Amino acid sequence: MKNRFALAAAAAPALACAALALALATSAAHAQMHDPATPLAVAGKIALRGEANSIAVREMRIVRKNDILTVQADMANMGRTDRTVFYRFKWLDNVGNQVGDGESWKQMSVLGLGQQTVKSVAPTSAAVDLRLEMNVEPR
Repeated sequence: MKNRFALAAAAAPALACAALALALATSAAHAQMHDPATPLAVAGKIALRGEANSIAVREMRIVRKNDILTVQADMANMGRTDRTVFYRFKWLDNVGNQVGDGESWKQMSVLGLGQQTVKSVAPTSAAVDLRLEMNVEPR
């Protein structure tokens, strides 16, 4: 009886590690629900809320001008139907904390097979990274 409890106690950390690995794999798979036309380097800067619905961020240009980051992102509608995109940029400091109060959500229509460019400027020079948060809905 004593050996069973010792065996169960020894197996508990391994089970916890397995559960954590499964949870991380599931969240990683969920985080990669971007459109396949979006390059992986760009997809790492996108926080997608829900399905991409045929919207791909084809290119993202980030430049530091006068010690302030600026970004331009090209969104392409890969489908024939119009899409409504809600988006905002979240600016991050060197440890990943949000800089500034955050932007409000903006709405934009992307026509079928069309492309739109969105732009933003960091609120302070403390911003060194960004995330483009997007929610794509059918029109």
